Amino acid sequence: MEKAPNFRLPQIQSNTFYQLEDFLGKAVILTFWTSWCPDCQKDLPKKEHLYQTLNTEKVEMITINVAGRERYSEDAVDFYQSHLRELTLVDNGIETYSNFKAQGVPTTVIINKEGFITNRFGDKSEFLEIVEAIGKVI
Repeated sequence: MEKAPNFRLPQIQSNTFYQLEDFLGKAVILTFWTSWCPDCQKDLPKKEHLYQTLNTEKVEMITINVAGRERYSEDAVDFYQSHLRELTLVDNGIETYSNFKAQGVPTTVIINKEGFITNRFGDKSEFLEIVEAIGKVI
């Protein structure tokens, strides 16, 4: 298994920075997204609904807006405000997106509590596949 690369990124509406290492000891579900992406517009509300039901003592869900692929940063903020309550960070261009070998949006990466990547799902993955993979790392 591949060790997940650490990152240090700001929350989308504040200057508070978070890093992956802050969440070791929990499973982490990372989703990379952009506001203009039709697949993201379908995927993220489902994940937000899942987030509402998860035990956040065991699992952390984090979305990362891929600023380097976003047309306008205001669109990302608007999408966040309309659809997301989970921790949402902003990538430094496409740096974190690239470090996680993402090849499209949305990309979902599941990281176990030891900090290793267990699964990587691309934009054509079924939501149920992702939920099943989450169940295996909790």
